[in-house]
Amino acid sequence: MANLKIKLNKSLSGRRDKHIATAISLGLKKIGQETVQPDNAQTRGKIAKISYLITVTPEK
Repeated sequence: MANLKIKLNKSLSGRRDKHIATAISLGLKKIGQETVQPDNAQTRGKIAKISYLITVTPEK
């Protein structure tokens, strides 16, 4: 199964509570932090919700 590398580019301060919770559920708390998540429907939904805060690249 493929994985996605997700990096937090913008601050979570001042964001909606649900967007902060989504970022934390992906393992992102600080700017510049990266995590690797499986490429599935749940992860894609979280990415879509906070796409303006993150960058996503495919994991090799």
